[in-house]
Amino acid sequence: MGVNSKAPHRKINVGILCGGKSAEHEVSLQSAKNVIEAIDREKYNPILIAIDKTGKWFLRDSANFLLYANDPKRICLSEDNSSPAYIENLKAEEKIDVIFPILHGPFGEDGTVQGLLKLANIPFVGSDVLGSAIGMDKDVMKRLLRDAEIPICDFLVLKSSKPVPNFKIISEKMGLPFFLKPANMGSSIGVYKIHDEKEYLEGLKNAFLYDNKVIIEEFVKGRELECAVLGNDDPIVSIIGEITSSHDFYSYYAKYIDENGAVLTIPANIPVETAKRIQELAIKTFQTLEAKGLSRVDFFLKEDGTILINEINTMPGFTKISMYPKLWSASGIQYSELIDRLITLALEGKNTCE
Repeated sequence: MGVNSKAPHRKINVGILCGGKSAEHEVSLQSAKNVIEAIDREKYNPILIAIDKTGKWFLRDSANFLLYANDPKRICLSEDNSSPAYIENLKAEEKIDVIFPILHGPFGEDGTVQGLLKLANIPFVGSDVLGSAIGMDKDVMKRLLRDAEIPICDFLVLKSSKPVPNFKIISEKMGLPFFLKPANMGSSIGVYKIHDEKEYLEGLKNAFLYDNKVIIEEFVKGRELECAVLGNDDPIVSIIGEITSSHDFYSYYAKYIDENGAVLTIPANIPVETAKRIQELAIKTFQTLEAKGLSRVDFFLKEDGTILINEINTMPGFTKISMYPKLWSASGIQYSELIDRLITLALEGKNTCE
């Protein structure tokens, strides 16, 4: 009787890293919950690694996490914690093959965790240290796009360490209304649409709570369009989607709290030539900013047909109803397959120091 020489297939252990110290903590939990529910259990074994709002790290059973994610206040409240250095031991003990860092905002999407994972020699989904840091800092991002002759809206940078220009100077230069936002933040947290001096002063005060740099952007009257990018050296793009907010702008409340806060139209009703140009700019932006794995690139389309890049998001919201997965679903790549492709890209890219 012959002996089967084939070794049994081992599932790929995927560390689902979520939570974090940023103001986007709850968004991260919901993204992680959706990934754990949808990941192919025949191929992958998800291992939850959670970071609470104080920066403590926890290892949890992913099945139990599904309950905790429905009540974000309960997650990461165990006394069983350790320092980030424990991730190297985790690799050895749990044999983690790859990390999916579903972290949004500072201390997760900005290159900090990516640097830690490189030091631990663990492959991870998404952009490397440089691409993550660039994508998080809207000031650096916009300057690089401008230098690459990629069209962007006018902007100014204010720093907490320097005297802040008065409202009259800003309004004369940027026009009214204008937008004010932290340079390093996402999910529209700390973003204000400014119409008068009172809103300007209040907005500055609140935005500086999140970052020591604040971006002032011109108001662009136009449609908000988004394109998803997937890949490493040879990325592909999705069809174009459009966001129509029922609020004054697409705020955090409109995105995550108000169920009727916005309408997502996929595909966007735009000319084929316009869609093609947006897709070309999405890839150029992705490559200019050293992104890898995945990104969502946001655009403004003005009435005269002018296309402007708003920003890149190197770890976009990843719930089933988030724009990034929905764009790929409409483009023929369903949620579970999208997760599989991203993990494969991470393992192929080997974002490590080895």
